[in-house]
Order: sequence, then C-alpha cells, then structure tokens
Amino acid sequence: MRIGLHVSIAGSIDQSVDRAAALGCETMQIFSRNPRGWRTKPLLKKEVDAFKRKRKKEDVWPVLVHIPYIINLASPKEALWKASIDSYIDDIIRTDTLGAEYFVTHLGAHTGSGEKAGLERFCKGLNAVIRKARPKTMILLETCAGQGSFLGHKFEHIRYILNNVKSRNIGVCLDTCHIYVAGYDIASKKGLEDTVKRFDKIVGLDNLKAIHLNDAKGKLGSNLDRHEHIGKGMIKKAGMQRILRHPKLRDLPFVMETPKKKEKDEVMNMKTARTLAGLK
Repeated sequence: MRIGLHVSIAGSIDQSVDRAAALGCETMQIFSRNPRGWRTKPLLKKEVDAFKRKRKKEDVWPVLVHIPYIINLASPKEALWKASIDSYIDDIIRTDTLGAEYFVTHLGAHTGSGEKAGLERFCKGLNAVIRKARPKTMILLETCAGQGSFLGHKFEHIRYILNNVKSRNIGVCLDTCHIYVAGYDIASKKGLEDTVKRFDKIVGLDNLKAIHLNDAKGKLGSNLDRHEHIGKGMIKKAGMQRILRHPKLRDLPFVMETPKKKEKDEVMNMKTARTLAGLK
C-alpha cells in the first residue's frame, strides 16, 4: 500500500516532489501545467532531471499526472474536440518526459449529444491521441460523479472505452467520492462488497491501477462532485477504513484530492488515512 496526495507544482515542477516528501507521501499526483488554460510552458530539462532525481531519492511512486480540466474528448463541437486532441497529445508527451507511470483522464462531457455519442466521440479522440503520441505512460480512465452531462459515472462507460480503444496500455482510476455520489454505496459494508464485485464483473479488477481516496460532501446518488476530508464526509471513517483495508484494494496506490483550505489539512488527511489503513 502506498498513500499520497495531489500536490502543487508551484515554483518548478521538481518542487512538487519536495512537497510530497515533506508530507510523508509514498505516491503523488500533479498537473504538469496550469489545468485551466490552453497555453503551456515547456518543461525545462534541469527541472525534469531534478524531478526524476528527487522522486528516486524519496522513493515516491507511482506518479500520477492529471489531465487539465479544459480538455473534452467527448465534445460534439469540432473545434473544441480537435483542440482537446492536440492538448491531450501535448500533455501525455509531458507525462512521458517526466517518466510518470500514469496519466489520469476524465472522460469528458457529451453536452447534450447523448451518452452513446459522447462515448463514441471520446474513443475516436483517444484512439487518435494514442496513434499520434504513442505514449509510454499508462492512461487511466477516471470514474466520474455524474454531474451534468459528464461521462464515467457508470462502470459500463469504462467498459465501453476499454473495448473500443486500441491500446493495451490503458487502465482505470476509481474515485471514491465520485462513485459514491454516482450511486454506488461504498459507505456500507455490504455496499462496498457489492460494488467491488460489480466492478470486477463489468470492468475487471485487473484493470484497476489506482484509487483517488476522497470522502464526499454529497449524499449517495446526489451526483455532487465535492470532495471532503477523509472521514468527515458521507462515506465516514468506517467506510474509508473498509476501503483502505479491503483485500482486493489495499495493495493499490491511494491518492487524496482532499480540500486544501488550511496548511494543516494535508497533514491531517495523511495522518487519518494512514491510521485508518492500519499504518504507523
């Protein structure tokens, strides 16, 4: 088991490893650039070299790089879809340059074209990305909360993409907040067991490579994509403990994307997660 956080790349990208190590992270997630804009700054060789050197020294792995929010491979709008493909290629090349193990992607929003059309659009776009970028990093499909027209709130969406993307280098990142508010009751003992079995039947546990460990502000089935501190949301400490200690999940990397309103928030969440996992 490896537990970590999403950390900032402010200053220079290698400083993210310093922040992760200071917080006791064994794994971590970053953005490789500003996640809310199209423009990117080139990665400097000295920063990339420092990033690789530091993570090796601190034994921080795997590293997850998260896709920017603006990319939408499910969009029916041609200009946005093409811009998303170009940006996706750039971002995945940056991820390869950093030597990160995983590139976490949301599935985008169909914005009214319908789930089937959105999924088809996403697969067509991702196939184009893979064909052009030939990534070394593994792409992880992230489960979604189901807000608006976003895809990924049903395990069947993930299965469809796995069946229709021409790459073996693709896996899944399960977000605990997202699937809970999407209607999968992982807060209860029976609900967690049923969800794990359902995921295995539809998606396959062998495809699950990482977990975003987040508590949820919203109720079961609310589709509210609002993360909460570990044990302080609707999944609660007992639910989080069962997730962290589940025999089919506990060997995966757990990365938290919890609120960061105070300096001590990250320290608190790391401590809580490790305690619930039964670690010192």
